[in-house]
Amino acid sequence: MKKADKAARIAEMLDKLYPTTPIPLDHSDAFTLLVAVMLSAQTTDKKVNEVTPALFAIAGSAEQMAARSVDELLAKIRVLGLAPTKAKNLKAMAQQLMGEHGGEVPSDEAALEALPGVGHKTASVVRAQAFGIAAFPVDTHIHRLAARWGLSSGKNVEQTERDLKQLFPREAWNRLHLQIIYFGREHCPARGHDLAKCPICGWAATKLRIREEAATRGPRARAAQ
Repeated sequence: MKKADKAARIAEMLDKLYPTTPIPLDHSDAFTLLVAVMLSAQTTDKKVNEVTPALFAIAGSAEQMAARSVDELLAKIRVLGLAPTKAKNLKAMAQQLMGEHGGEVPSDEAALEALPGVGHKTASVVRAQAFGIAAFPVDTHIHRLAARWGLSSGKNVEQTERDLKQLFPREAWNRLHLQIIYFGREHCPARGHDLAKCPICGWAATKLRIREEAATRGPRARAAQ
């Protein structure tokens, strides 16, 4: 099957499984979304949603966050991974928003990526989910599934993003980003996954990929192949 045909079939399946794609990070505007995405690195969305209400109660805008000390911010997010670094980045980000953007989150990609603690993936998520700009944010989970499904042989997330953008129509990028994440969480985990029984991997993954992942599950899994 050609990659384009495979991508079309995957998109059709994901549309049926996830006709709506709610944003998993709780937020009320572009600023609180930006903060939540920054906090989500190496942390589950569930854990981020548990700590952001208290954080936003004292720092729900760039102006409020810039006025808080790093220690005050850290106290609200301490349970998250990389909390000390994230607290420093949050304050620096808010200060830069106040100094360069009037306290507003910019929609421009370069301006977003220039903010402390904001990389390409975070900027893409904000552009897609806060501003409705076509983007295809690729995290490690989407990178993993794209490789499993034979949609990309990219060695890094940047190459995978380029490959997926070529395969899928621009108007589908924003929803596919979330659909693939949902599918990965519910059907396609990183470890202990039987690709042959997966609704998508079962037909989309190459035989070589199935054998490679079966080998990591031990002798019993290999014998079953």
